Amino acid sequence: MDEATPSVAEEPVTEDSHETVEAAAEEEQSPKPPVVLPEDLDARVEAALMTSDRPMAAGRVAEALGAAGAGKAVEESIAALNEQYERNGRSFRIEKVAGAWQVVTLPKYAGVLDGLKRTKQDTGKLSASQLETLAIVAYKQPIVRANIEAIRGAASGEVLRLLMDKHLVKVVGRAEEIGRPMLYGTTKQFLEVFGLGSLKDLPESDELKPV
Repeated sequence: MDEATPSVAEEPVTEDSHETVEAAAEEEQSPKPPVVLPEDLDARVEAALMTSDRPMAAGRVAEALGAAGAGKAVEESIAALNEQYERNGRSFRIEKVAGAWQVVTLPKYAGVLDGLKRTKQDTGKLSASQLETLAIVAYKQPIVRANIEAIRGAASGEVLRLLMDKHLVKVVGRAEEIGRPMLYGTTKQFLEVFGLGSLKDLPESDELKPV
């Protein structure tokens, strides 16, 4: 005699369960509420960037202003602010540095800043050997220490260590050669310190010739 197949009890489908499913579907399909932007967004963006000593991404600025997800609106504000600055002859602009935004002084007013810097003790000043090594790394990266020393004609281990302590140079990998020597490259802080948007903004070699 065949054994009876046990029956599985099914939960009755009620009108309430239909309403619950429909409500969940509507909730998933309903669009998120739009981000409410303050009327004085331009002024708020300006205040945020003016008080920051580091570049800020548009999305990060939006979050700081309580308008997460409004990165595009922040970039539109930056464009409007730069138009105002140019129209009013201001000495600064908001420029992209290392992929983020920062208030920077126009090059024509660099002399004013140099005068201010001379009144302060610059503990982060780079020596001639450090600048020389940093330039080689910036233009030749990724590069091994042996090649740096061949170009400089001097030992560079200690100089590289100091540049790494200043977070201007870092190890970016290892070369595919005997001994797998370390490869050196510049950091994001290097771009920030020298006001570069990316390595593509480095001066061409003919621009570095002495006048």
